[in-house]
Amino acid sequence: MATKYLEIFNEMVKKHEKEFDAFQLLHDKYEKDPKKWQGEFNCEGAKIMEIVREYENRLCGHMENTNNATYSAKLAEKFRNEIKRYLPKLDMIGVVIVYE
Repeated sequence: MATKYLEIFNEMVKKHEKEFDAFQLLHDKYEKDPKKWQGEFNCEGAKIMEIVREYENRLCGHMENTNNATYSAKLAEKFRNEIKRYLPKLDMIGVVIVYE
């Protein structure tokens, strides 16, 4: 049996497979040439982050204001790390790098 964060991750990817597949292609282009793809990466990445936050809230939202807040933070980190296995530049969404 998969852990809860993996179940939620798999559900998210399955339900939004089209969006994640399209973003994966853009993500790979961004990795190779961030200067060229930064704008589109941030725009499309914002949509992906909305999906990620929705599922992260489903996973951890009910724990935030309880004694399980520390556990919730660790669970959210595991969930994000699972996403980063496939999208290592996830944390770069929204970052604007100015090239001289």
